[in-house]
Amino acid sequence: MLPIWQDAVMTDDARSPFDHPANALVLEVFRLNGALIRCGDALVKPLGLTSARWQVLGSIAHGRGTFSVARLADNMGLARQSVQRIVDELAEAGLVGFEPNPAHKRAKLVVMTPRGQRVFVRATELWRPIADAMAGGLALRELRKTTDNLAALRGRLEDQADNGSSE
Repeated sequence: MLPIWQDAVMTDDARSPFDHPANALVLEVFRLNGALIRCGDALVKPLGLTSARWQVLGSIAHGRGTFSVARLADNMGLARQSVQRIVDELAEAGLVGFEPNPAHKRAKLVVMTPRGQRVFVRATELWRPIADAMAGGLALRELRKTTDNLAALRGRLEDQADNGSSE
């Protein structure tokens, strides 16, 4: 059985690196990421946030105060150092604090302060109509399938990276 891309491209040996069907998907994901960052930055700027800070607050909310910086970074697929920098900025702004971690003496748990919770809730309220418009016309089933497909692709890519393989 041939890989999917060999069925989709010309049989010419001089294939373009853009012939693989996954490349169109990757390019669209990059574009979507850029659009989300631009939209998010504009949306949460009045709240004193950036998309990056909002994303970290979302991960903290997801963990409900049970995540260390390392766990937040893993949850977000980012480097721990990048997330640490943003958490430090959020702490300086009074949006997050730290609590003892029963599982680790040095790795504190990151928690939202009451102010951080209010800001996160407001950002979520501002986002809802945009999310509704973005998903408009798509069935819930389609959105869930897209999410599942993206998660599967991410998992395969992470497995390859973990194995040091490009196969």
